Amino acid sequence: MVNVANDPGVLDAELPAAQALAATPLPTRELVTGVPLSRVLLLPALAGATVHATADQLGTVVTRASVHDTQAGSRPGSRPDSGRELSPDHHVVCLDPARLAPGTDVRGLVDTLVAGGAAALVVTRNGGTNGTDWRSTGAAAGLPVVLVRGASPELVVTEVLGALLDQQSGILARVDEAHQILVGIVLAGGGLEDLCERLAGFLGGATMVTTTDGRVLARAGSEADLEAALALDCFDRTGRLVTEREPVGIRDPRADNAGRALVRIVAGQLDHGLLSAFVVDRALTADDVHLLERAATVAALAITKDQAVSAVEGKYRAEFLRDALSGRAGAPAEAIAHAAALGWDIDRRLVVVVAETDEDDAHTTRSPEEVSSLQQRFARAWSQAMAVRDPRAPVVGFSQEVVALHAVPADADTDAVMRAVGEVVRIVRGDGGGGRRTFSTGVSRPIDSLAGLPAAYDEALSAVSVGRQLHGASALTHFDGLGVFRLLSLIPDSADLRRFVEESLGPLANDDLPEHADLRTTLSVLIDTNMNVAETARMLFFHYNTLRYRIAKLEKMLGPFTSDPQLRLKLALALKVHQMRGI
Repeated sequence: MVNVANDPGVLDAELPAAQALAATPLPTRELVTGVPLSRVLLLPALAGATVHATADQLGTVVTRASVHDTQAGSRPGSRPDSGRELSPDHHVVCLDPARLAPGTDVRGLVDTLVAGGAAALVVTRNGGTNGTDWRSTGAAAGLPVVLVRGASPELVVTEVLGALLDQQSGILARVDEAHQILVGIVLAGGGLEDLCERLAGFLGGATMVTTTDGRVLARAGSEADLEAALALDCFDRTGRLVTEREPVGIRDPRADNAGRALVRIVAGQLDHGLLSAFVVDRALTADDVHLLERAATVAALAITKDQAVSAVEGKYRAEFLRDALSGRAGAPAEAIAHAAALGWDIDRRLVVVVAETDEDDAHTTRSPEEVSSLQQRFARAWSQAMAVRDPRAPVVGFSQEVVALHAVPADADTDAVMRAVGEVVRIVRGDGGGGRRTFSTGVSRPIDSLAGLPAAYDEALSAVSVGRQLHGASALTHFDGLGVFRLLSLIPDSADLRRFVEESLGPLANDDLPEHADLRTTLSVLIDTNMNVAETARMLFFHYNTLRYRIAKLEKMLGPFTSDPQLRLKLALALKVHQMRGI
């Protein structure tokens, strides 16, 4: 047993430290920088020592040791004065009472040592006790006191430093061993899932590899550990790790989030993502983070290898899909077989989905490397989102767009198709974090054979282009929803369209006056209701006579459109063109 101060139920007797501490549990799975005080007390120099400490104090991790000796001057390992130069690290401070200067304020000395980060005070009795009750003084200051005979302070410090060196050597050996095991996994053909599984075994809890914006690429751990990790506030409702709010590297062990840690996966100048660990029963230490950093280099190796393989596979996939979209994939049976060899199923009812980033990469301040990296990330996000719903759906990223062939049931109408595609779009967008760019999406009509694939691709391209003009960035548009806008979009010169609008609508073509937009709305509803004045008044919440006054004003500005069907058609087209953006 240990003589534990202020701990009722423990015998207040001076017993050998080794006898009391032999059964003290030591850290097992986690890597700890430093040595627990309980292990320090097992050193030969402290054999037979009497320990006055609480049970919690015995678990304090010691990281340094020093001699307090005002007469030592520049003796190696010593620290002069009263401990003001102690670092915040946990120290074992050793002193010989006989070496203290006459009149030393012992209580003040002990308080200073505590403030300086002392974990314990070892008092040797080689020179007597100096008349001080070290036990009560340490208890009053909350500092564990170890009384030992027959050992000099220098010997104690030497053995503590040796134990620390052995501990660090052991840590480095274990980290190197773990590193070799993780490298061996990758060299043997394992991937990120295998890496995460082995790392979870080293650290406990759950481990994950994510993209730089938090998309989970691989994860491992027990079901309970994974559920506990995903329930943390660092994940959003889509399961994305909110990386923009999570610090990278070592965290304060006293913080609420000390049970998780993130490190970057970097190869050369490229940032490939993040490696994360989540535990619930302890705080991750600096050595845990160091192990994560070593594992991140291995993850970078795995990712680089996968990217090299994917680049070759992606080239063949992209070439095949490009041929199929242009009608050059060969006979249907051959194309279907070729797609199956690539892991795709195209022998079913499909719609073509085209997603384009709203940013014009041809006129951007970004570097070509950054644009390429963003486009690759965009394509990966679509591939991952589609794979969750349909692993055999073709998804390929081209230079400016991502093309996906989305399977739809035979009885699915346009609304059902748009709901399904909209769900994928929502997953790709996530909650808008992670630095991704906005994008617009176009959807074709369904096709039942590969012969219709080129036409469906053109439909999807028209839908994404015209949809962005009509609805702005982040538009999701079906080809059937384009109507007359599909024909208007075929006119290559937007200046001609603009002149047509100005000639047809006259002053209503601009918003120089606030009433112009209101009058355009009135004209549009009148045309849509086939000049039904009563219905238009009801829809616009106007009095009948008020609407008659507005119609007279519009005819004075635009001509007799109420009686001239050709003029009405011209005005209807002008209003549609005016609705399009970028004209």
